[in-house]
Amino acid sequence: MWIDLAVGRQFAVLSSDRSDGPVAVLVHGAGSDHRVWEYQGAGLARLGWRVLAVDLPGHGRSDGRAAETIPAVADGLAALLAAVELPPGLVVGHSMGALAALDLAARYPDRLTGLALVGVAARMPVHPALLAAARDDLPRAAAMIAGWGHAAEASGDGAAERKVEATRQLLEQSAPGVLAAGLTACDGYDGGAAAARIAVPTRLILGDADKMSPAKAGLALASQISGARVSLIHGAGHMLMAERPDAVLEILSD
Repeated sequence: MWIDLAVGRQFAVLSSDRSDGPVAVLVHGAGSDHRVWEYQGAGLARLGWRVLAVDLPGHGRSDGRAAETIPAVADGLAALLAAVELPPGLVVGHSMGALAALDLAARYPDRLTGLALVGVAARMPVHPALLAAARDDLPRAAAMIAGWGHAAEASGDGAAERKVEATRQLLEQSAPGVLAAGLTACDGYDGGAAAARIAVPTRLILGDADKMSPAKAGLALASQISGARVSLIHGAGHMLMAERPDAVLEILSD
């Protein structure tokens, strides 16, 4: 069973099947919301985890203004985790959410016991054309990310194409300015200093066909985090949770 949870002006969903399992906090990327974790969240809940999937400010069903810097995203996430009645646990982030989780772990180490970073690198520069589209032409920006974010593959039953379309629709439905704010935050952040301060067990989950955050850059980030482990998923692009849902779930549940 899942329950809606309103904490201040932020929205989240919480699995309530048990009250004593380990905690997993799932953080989405720019312009997205908690629904991108639906498969992994349900899977972890079935395994006994207490799962909190958040909508960052301005995203999904959360009020407020979307942050334009990664530290501001992390500050909001820290405030949310301080307000909910859950013990510290595993914080999982994708893309912008991964940078926010990295920054959170560096500056708020008491808020988590483990870290999982999906589709990430220390620096995630955004192409100027995409930044401009996110500001001025949201449908075009959504289509660009959907195209670049998925590995170039075709399936006989159209499943791969439907995943690309689902990503496009989700981003296009975001509130005006939210995607642009998230991409600006990614473009302006360097996680190298934060990486050197991480003191919790850390796993990076990377796609070897990721065009938005290449695996090579993710591996470089892993080398900066003491004891970090890497799971490299063959044939996956940036949208790993949709492209390889079972593989991501298996890694997170390890």
